[in-house]
Amino acid sequence: MANIKQQMKRNLTNNKRKLQNASFKTSIKTAVKAVEKAVSEKNLELATTGLALASKKLDKAVSKGFLHKNNVARQKSRLFLLVNSIK
Repeated sequence: MANIKQQMKRNLTNNKRKLQNASFKTSIKTAVKAVEKAVSEKNLELATTGLALASKKLDKAVSKGFLHKNNVARQKSRLFLLVNSIK
């Protein structure tokens, strides 16, 4: 345990960010899985709306520095290919 006041404060903010990042990461995974599920069910309308949401979340992850831009580009490309395959 830290004895320095500044480090105690830093530990609190680190824990807060850790929880926020875990929540955001979970929401990204959920959005991607929703698109994959809609594609497997051949539901084009649900897949396109889910794709828009997943794309938005992935772009936000890049802007926050949470994920690397190439990783997000690969994930978005894969999702777009999936959705276009059922059109």
